[in-house]
Amino acid sequence: MMSNPKKPVMLNSSSTFKKLPARYMAVVMPLILSSMMSAIVSLISTVKSLGLQPDLLGIWLGAWLISWIVAFPTVLIVLPIARRFALLFVQPPQP
Repeated sequence: MMSNPKKPVMLNSSSTFKKLPARYMAVVMPLILSSMMSAIVSLISTVKSLGLQPDLLGIWLGAWLISWIVAFPTVLIVLPIARRFALLFVQPPQP
């Protein structure tokens, strides 16, 4: 039986831990986004600057931590502005 290709892929919702209430999405989403983005950007920047080195992991983790400390509050501030700016080009979702 083939799955529907247009059906969105969802993570398993039957987890063993208690989930946070929906009101925390405004903080959890930027937390995850800033962590992932700063990790990727700092890794690319570190490798480009220093090349592949034996101690790359430690150097990168230090660079990532500094990047994330800046990225998380920045995303919290900039995300609502970016959302409003995007609405200049995209129709808002209909209720």
